[in-house]
Amino acid sequence: MTSQPSLTSSPSSPNLWDEAMCVALIAELHALRRHMLEAEAQHADALSLVAESYRPSARNLIHYLVLRAEDRRHLQAQLASMGVSSLGRAETHVLANLDKVLGILHRLSGQPWTDLSDQEPTGLHRGQTLLTRHAQELLGATPAHRQGRIMVTLPSEAAADTRLASRLVAAGMDIARINCAHDSPTEWTAMAAHVRQAAEAAGRPVKVLMDLGGPKLRTGMLPAGPAVLKVRPGRDELGRVIKPARIGLRPSGSQWSRPGVTQYLGVKSDWLAGLETGDKIDLIDARDAHRTLKVVATHKHSAEVELEQTAYFIPSTRLTRHRHSRNAPATTRVSDLPRAEQRLLLQEGDKLRLVSETAFAQGDDGVRHERLSMPEVPCTLPAVFQQVKPGEHIWFDDGRIGGVIRAANARGITVEITQAREGGERLASDKGINLPDSQLDLPALTDADLAHLTSVAALADMVGLSFVQQPADVDMLRGRLQELGATHIGIVLKIETRRAFDNLPALLLSAMKSPAAGIMIARGDLAVECGFERLAEIQEELLWAAEAAHMPVIWATQVLENLAKTGMPSRAEITDAAMSERAECVMLNKGPHIETAIATLDNILQRMQQHQSKKRSLLRALRAWQLPALETKARHTPTQSDKKSPALTC
Repeated sequence: MTSQPSLTSSPSSPNLWDEAMCVALIAELHALRRHMLEAEAQHADALSLVAESYRPSARNLIHYLVLRAEDRRHLQAQLASMGVSSLGRAETHVLANLDKVLGILHRLSGQPWTDLSDQEPTGLHRGQTLLTRHAQELLGATPAHRQGRIMVTLPSEAAADTRLASRLVAAGMDIARINCAHDSPTEWTAMAAHVRQAAEAAGRPVKVLMDLGGPKLRTGMLPAGPAVLKVRPGRDELGRVIKPARIGLRPSGSQWSRPGVTQYLGVKSDWLAGLETGDKIDLIDARDAHRTLKVVATHKHSAEVELEQTAYFIPSTRLTRHRHSRNAPATTRVSDLPRAEQRLLLQEGDKLRLVSETAFAQGDDGVRHERLSMPEVPCTLPAVFQQVKPGEHIWFDDGRIGGVIRAANARGITVEITQAREGGERLASDKGINLPDSQLDLPALTDADLAHLTSVAALADMVGLSFVQQPADVDMLRGRLQELGATHIGIVLKIETRRAFDNLPALLLSAMKSPAAGIMIARGDLAVECGFERLAEIQEELLWAAEAAHMPVIWATQVLENLAKTGMPSRAEITDAAMSERAECVMLNKGPHIETAIATLDNILQRMQQHQSKKRSLLRALRAWQLPALETKARHTPTQSDKKSPALTC
């Protein structure tokens, strides 16, 4: 073997070349390479089932899993100390990257190197090309000005408001998400039609994702609270009224409305017909407080009154008009009052019982002594009652309330609350329930999902598989789409449970049987399932694995949520949105300021794509700074003008 000349410049300088280390690294990398090919051979049957377009990607995924199966930090450090390219950015071309490092080490040590590219499923450029191609097949082409797509969840009003989809498309929406857990096929059909029309008018394609509800474990409907309407005037800092409260009056049971009026009371139609502008109306509210309303406007089917004091209206509240009329009664009871949503206050140490919605509605589940000792909450999936065990953790409402299961049987689950903020948390209807410790055997496709797939096949470009846990779930979805003649529809695996994360390699290989597939990092449920402190680590690992599989990623849950809901973003969510640039698509949820959120995300993605591609820094020029001018003359005492002109500016 011909040794390279020593790079040591002097006896006192550090040794920059270690031939023995080079030889050892070659041996270690050859062994790693052999393990990759052996693993590929062991999974030949699984590889043969994936779509032809995904075959190189599946092979690369297996190589990546072998690479990451053991701790490689020491290997990385040794390669870096020798100035040799490391293995840390090899996701899209694992074997090719390893071969390049081996080739360099062979040449440095004077050993012959034989090209092995015929054994490599992908190289650097082909791996990136495959990822780009797969992303386009699933998500559509990227806009001309940015590389990532923006997905937006459509609100229910998108079915009736024909202009909403046009505004979202104009703002920059590339994919519309229809949540099949809400609304009905009638509304979904209208939403999809409005999106297609808006896309055609804009002259660019916009994809439609229909998200199946899946076996989502949620709290059922709690009884509505009392019928009450609270109204109060606007006041300044000193408590002075600056804007009277305005209430609409309309015939009981009607839906007449006027612009600018948001609160209404139902009254007798003949009493309403006798009102005139300027009339005064007396009432005693729910707190026995005397209040006076002033009629400020009358219309054919309604009237408007103002109030300068806070009042609580209940069904027994009577309105009495000062001015008497022979043609109309003097008093009327109010009706059509809203019922407040009932929410259960839970504090640490409290106990509650989850029961089926049927048992909750009947008011008797056969364990009346337990009903007297703790509150009950209905649950949408009573099938889990016999699958959980005492001692396992349970979380409610995206992790806001935590508890431990103390008892479980076919009739229900007894939970002790162990985590809630000081003063307690309120649990409402239709809030998520997570069981991260439990081994649940639930099909990813419910009966409702199977029925909804008929609409998906007719309307969507891709379908989201919620709460997927095992490859059989993906196979079931593929089989149903095939029966419907909809094999062209792309599949998006929503990774939102610990079991899905644990089974990710098998899920990816199963998804690769479809010509178009991707994953969604559903960070809300995933954080609760795996622990909030692990979320950052887990989403990184999901990004790496998907990149190795050349599979596009949708970054989801609470992206710019404050901005979309309130119009004002938090600093943390701006940073989070910048991190989302590493995914092929970013999902925004609905909100009154969604168009502003789309524009902001569009701007962030454009900026970040100049600096970062996946986890690789692109080293774009930093134009914010310039080097300070070097001193070429003798030092002197800074003058006032020197102090006004710093050499380094931002």
